[in-house]
Formats: sequence, C-alpha cells, structure tokens
Amino acid sequence: MAITRWDPFRDVLVLQNRMNSLFQGYTRGQNEADALTTAAFAPPVDIYEDEHKVALKLEVPGMRQEDFDIRVENNTLTVRGERKFEKEEKEENFHRIERRYGSFYRAFTVPNTVNTENVQASYDAGVLKIELQKRAEAKPKQIKVSVGGTKPIEAPKAESRPAA
Repeated sequence: MAITRWDPFRDVLVLQNRMNSLFQGYTRGQNEADALTTAAFAPPVDIYEDEHKVALKLEVPGMRQEDFDIRVENNTLTVRGERKFEKEEKEENFHRIERRYGSFYRAFTVPNTVNTENVQASYDAGVLKIELQKRAEAKPKQIKVSVGGTKPIEAPKAESRPAA
C-alpha cells in the first residue's frame, strides 16, 4: 500500500478549476446584446460631490475618445466602451497578460438634484472624468442669522433737566 501525502489545498484547486470551466462555458454562448450586460471588465470609479456638481472619475487607460459611449436616460448615467487588444506582438511571445481587454459597461443612478442637460466629459492621462452640474435650486444657500431676532434698540438719550 502506497502512502500518499494529504494536501488540503488540492481540493480547493480542483474546485476552482471546475468553477472556471463552468463560467467559461457559460460566456461562450452569448449573443452581442448579452455581451453588453456582462462586460469583460468593470473599470474602477471614484464618485464625489461638491456644492456645484457630482463628478465621476473612471480609470480606463489606453483608450481613445471614440471608444466611449456616455448617455443619460431616465436618471441613469451609462458609460460603455471597449479596449481592444492590439496584436503588435505575437501572443506566444507574452510571458503574462494582466491588463483587461474587451467591452465594459457601468451604470449609475443620477440624483434628482442634477441637471441632466448639462453633462461634461473629458479624458486625460487614462482617466475619464464626467461632471454633472447641479440644478440652481439644489445648490446650498447661505442664510444670515440675526442675533436676538430683532434689531438692536438704541439706549434712550439722557434728557437735560434744569437745575432746581
């Protein structure tokens, strides 16, 4: 009888390989419309807000302006795009490919305080920046506070009385 060393991680690797083959088989049979909803990757995004706008910054290096499709419909901002793999070098010469290629799709719910008619997008140094201006009525207003609720009352003037 041969003695076999027990490796607790072997079962985990077998399970991982089975799961990978399951998902690879699932994504092969999709049509082009389904490919948009199940994107190849989702670029990371930062979202911040100040008193004048809501801004999104998506990290998508290596893309061109015409690779993006940005739309606002029914209070939903959608950003679609595709990063293509340039075959300048032969694939067999690569040691490792870690960058993500293919299509991506991100959707964000836009708050009612945003004016969807005034949306600006810019792309610089691999970062896509989208700015949505707030409506004038949604911007904060400065309210002055009066002390005591009334105007200050001046002290009465001292009357000059004739000496007795």
